[in-house]
Formats: sequence, C-alpha cells, structure tokens
Amino acid sequence: MGAPTNTYVSTSAIGNREDLADWIDRITPFETPFYSMIAKGKATNTLHEWQTQALRAGAANAQAEGDDSTATAVTPTVRLGNRTQISKEVASVSGTQEAVDSAGRKSEMGYQMALKSAELKLDIEYALTRNNVTATAPRQTRGLVGWMVGANVSSGASYVAPDYVANVAQTDGTLRNFTETLLKDTLQKTYSAGGRPTVLMMGATQKQTFSTFTGNATRQKDAVDQKLVASIDVYVGDFGTLKTVINLQQRSRDIFVLQADKWKLSMLRPWAVTDLAKTGDADRKQIVVEYALEAVNPKANGAVLDVN
Repeated sequence: MGAPTNTYVSTSAIGNREDLADWIDRITPFETPFYSMIAKGKATNTLHEWQTQALRAGAANAQAEGDDSTATAVTPTVRLGNRTQISKEVASVSGTQEAVDSAGRKSEMGYQMALKSAELKLDIEYALTRNNVTATAPRQTRGLVGWMVGANVSSGASYVAPDYVANVAQTDGTLRNFTETLLKDTLQKTYSAGGRPTVLMMGATQKQTFSTFTGNATRQKDAVDQKLVASIDVYVGDFGTLKTVINLQQRSRDIFVLQADKWKLSMLRPWAVTDLAKTGDADRKQIVVEYALEAVNPKANGAVLDVN
C-alpha cells in the first residue's frame, strides 16, 4: 500500500542533509616490526662504518713452568659499512580543499601528512628487509638479505650467499618446503657462530606452516572454552627461546633468525617535516629521513631461505 496522497517523502525533498560519517576507516597493513624492534643510532656521514672483533678458537693451552713468554698472534678487527638512504614523501593540498568542511578530518593537510608518514615508514621497512646491496646514485642502504652470512643459513639448491664486503648480492636458490628440521639446522649454525638469536621473523604463509611444527609438545584442546590452540608464538629450542614475528614487508621466501640487539637504524637525518616553496594556490609539505642499517655483527644472525 502506498503513502497517502500528497505525502511529502524524502525522495522528493530538497535540502535534506547528507549522512556522511565523520570518520575514515583504514585496513591496509601498517606494521613495521623490524623497524620497531631495533635500536636507533646516529650516523655522521653518508658512509656509515663500524668494526667487529672475533676471538680465535679455543685451543690447548698448557705451558711449561718457568717458560719465557712470547706474544701470540692478534686477530684484527673487521671494518664494515653501509650507505645512508634518503626516503621522502610529499603532500600537496589546494587552498580550497583545506578551507572546505571535510568529513573525518579537521585539516586535509594534517590528514595527508599522517598518511604519508605511515606510508614512508612502510617504505623504510621494505628497504631494511629487502635491499641486497648498497648503491650511490641514488644512495641505497643494504638490507637484511644482503647481510646474511652463508655459514649461518639453510638455503635451497644453487643459493650463493651475498658478499657484504665486496657489495655483491645473493643468488637465490631453489624453493623448497619450510620444515622444522631446516629451522633447527639454522639455529644450531647461528648459535655455533656466537649468535644468541631472540626473534624469528617471517611472512604470513610461513607463519601458518611454522604453527604446525610439533617440537616435543602435544597440542591441547580446551573443551570447556571450545578452543583449539593452533598457533605457536614462542619457540623454545635447544639454543634458546625465540619470539615469532610476522612481517608483511619482507620477501615471503626469507625467514630471518635475528639477535635483535645486533641491529641498529643509524640516522644521518632524523624524521623532519619542511614546508616547500609555494608556487600556486596550494600548500606543500615534505617528510624526509636519511638512515643506514647497521649490522652490528652479521654473524649473530641466521636465516632459513628459499622456502615457500
């Protein structure tokens, strides 16, 4: 049955206000776990350098009574370095758009700068986990994959480890399935090299595989709460306890075994916002940051590589 004759309905009305919620929802992944977990340091030049020191292997050391002493061989330090990388984002908003009443934000420029900051942070995470080598034009910092030590990784056939001294990228190997045996092998290698890793960082697909590892545990089902625990977030093995972290910015084929305190993000220029020259009826702002990834000691870390 229709409305009575001459009933004034909303479809005929002029001047009804729109119903636009005063908020904006965002679902895009925003996590930057590696950037967030490592310490922040300082760089003073575009080539940031540091040194590592290795001890000789233990050996028999029994001396004759009254024996004269002579100096033993000295193990020199190793000098490592990485280039700083400039990353930036720019927002440009017209004068009119800044003046109008916008839903979900008081200032369009403020909103755009918040978005640009979040996106720039994702770009940094991408660089820190993926970059293979350093570059100078434009400058590029070497990321995690370029700092892996061949003796500390489990890799697929034909893999060739990177050479971070000669600035040569790795050659990826043949993909294979991720298994607990591969992880245990990497943990043993890394521990034997002197590393004491605390974090396993991997992609979402690999995390699902990781959660099927049985170790020495028996999975439990809580019948009262009707819950089945099907996830592993902490791995306790022969060589320590490691927290698992999902990183959606790294390559899915790489699983990093990290000693978190052996990495730093060294800043030459910390995050800074500057106003750009006004050339028309618009305001422009720029966010710039310049940084280098410092692998305090690469041998403290390992990786399970070439997995699907």
